[in-house]
Amino acid sequence: ITIGIVIIKALVAGLAALVLGFPIRTTVMVGLALAQVGEFSFILALTGIEYKLLPEAIYQMFLACSVLTMALSPFMIAFSARMADLALRLPLPERFKAGATPWRGTGTGHEGHHHHLVIVGYGVNGQNMARAADMAKIPYTIIEMNPETVRREREKGVSIHYGDATQEAVLEFVGIETAKVAVIAINDNTATRRVTEAVRRLSPRAHLIVRTRFFSEMGPLYALGANEVIPEEFETSVEIFSRVLGKYLIPREDIERFVADVRSDGYRMFRSLSRESSILPEMAFDFPDVEINSFRVSTGAPMDGTTLAAADLRKKYGITILAIRRNGSLEPNPDGDAEVRAGDLLFVLGSPDRIAKAVRMFK
Repeated sequence: ITIGIVIIKALVAGLAALVLGFPIRTTVMVGLALAQVGEFSFILALTGIEYKLLPEAIYQMFLACSVLTMALSPFMIAFSARMADLALRLPLPERFKAGATPWRGTGTGHEGHHHHLVIVGYGVNGQNMARAADMAKIPYTIIEMNPETVRREREKGVSIHYGDATQEAVLEFVGIETAKVAVIAINDNTATRRVTEAVRRLSPRAHLIVRTRFFSEMGPLYALGANEVIPEEFETSVEIFSRVLGKYLIPREDIERFVADVRSDGYRMFRSLSRESSILPEMAFDFPDVEINSFRVSTGAPMDGTTLAAADLRKKYGITILAIRRNGSLEPNPDGDAEVRAGDLLFVLGSPDRIAKAVRMFK
């Protein structure tokens, strides 16, 4: 009975998606995602028990089958992408594979742009990429599978189109052949591979950048034609470590050189513990007893209305004022004639114990 429920619900949900014009790949994934018994069925079953329309034995069987379908649900969703790929290989009519989607109308999806940017997926990464393109005045167009997102962003004037980027017709609609750069930023690993392959087949010259969640996907994506693959898990490590180096007062240019070396090396440093530490040969952490703190000058504090020369903080406390921030503007390396006022933010360099002794000057 459980198998029968799964099959029937998958067919009904998939047929509904097919009638709405979704491509066969989406149809299969929707059918498997909705094949389990839903929570509303429990409400109906309880109503049936209350009005004695459902015998107790049938109700118990219903509960058992419901639990089984819910237990199967995550596995069906996990394998739905593979099943969808298998369905695409079946000898089905092209209109079923592609779906009755909006891009089959007149006109083009890239508004006549050439050398434009194509963004596949409008999640956080896609949105950030679109904002950056706007600021840089780079023409772009977006492909997104969420119809609500497409509707909402179109109302804002964003060049976004609904469609399944694994379909060549969708990529052709947004002018992938004339695009200069294509960025793939979707979470489905199987779909990412298919889109990568399709983009490279349709546009051998486009610079293809692919974001993936896991390092293990880098090899297959490069093999499919990606020019650059950005693994999220390693990029997070790079960002964290670069900030750690900054806290140890490592020069900014050395940090940037380190980051560039890690990326150009295919993140090999993070994959091998035996890597030589030649990337940062001069990075010796020689300042364990030095820190930089910031203090807001209070009204009536000893520093309020005093010049740096008069306060003589270096001689009295062994600390140095690196910069003064006032009303949103920063004055780096202020001279002795600089007057400190209440509300100023002072950036102080010195050992922790000396900074602690000087705190009273700002309060």
